[in-house]
Amino acid sequence: MNTIKKTLYIVRHGQTELNKLGIVQGRGMNTDLNDEGRKQAAQFFDSYKDVAFDKIYISELKRTQQSIQKFIDLGIPYEKLEGLDEMAWGVLEGTESTPENRASFLQVIREWVAGNLDVSLDGGESPNQVKARQEKAIATILSHPEEETVLICMHGRAMRLLLCWITGQPLTEMETFPHQNLILYKLTYDGDKFEIIDFNNAEHLK
Repeated sequence: MNTIKKTLYIVRHGQTELNKLGIVQGRGMNTDLNDEGRKQAAQFFDSYKDVAFDKIYISELKRTQQSIQKFIDLGIPYEKLEGLDEMAWGVLEGTESTPENRASFLQVIREWVAGNLDVSLDGGESPNQVKARQEKAIATILSHPEEETVLICMHGRAMRLLLCWITGQPLTEMETFPHQNLILYKLTYDGDKFEIIDFNNAEHLK
């Protein structure tokens, strides 16, 4: 039996106005890219348009599709997976960035890093709930051995969690993966394990 081998290019979506303002978006906020985000999308496309992607996977939120639309326009097939959606931040989504809200945000992240991975904000998701969604998405992606080179566009916090568990690290290590808008993590999969071969690459944005 042939071993499944894949190369995954995983990018975070481009900037939205809420990103710029420091407002938490989350799964419940279906925002558009702003001018800077569209510029980032164009820069990424210009740098990677010659990669022969077999398939594109995006979340169900439009900011991911807008970020890689130029690749879709080349005729590359794409699929939306809810498992790639951003974490739901519940009561914090879309609220002004006040000292109280920032404190709530930092407190829940401290809980997670301390190992309390079932904790969530009111109305939001825990890291373990996000991981459960992501496991289904990755199973879908791995179920297509013919798709050897894959582009995935997703979201900041969700990407951090994904990078932890697919590389065999505990979710408590999520803060070790930086993720500004439209940066790239490139991974290989040898049929057994994932390995990061390009970490937080922002060369295309310069």
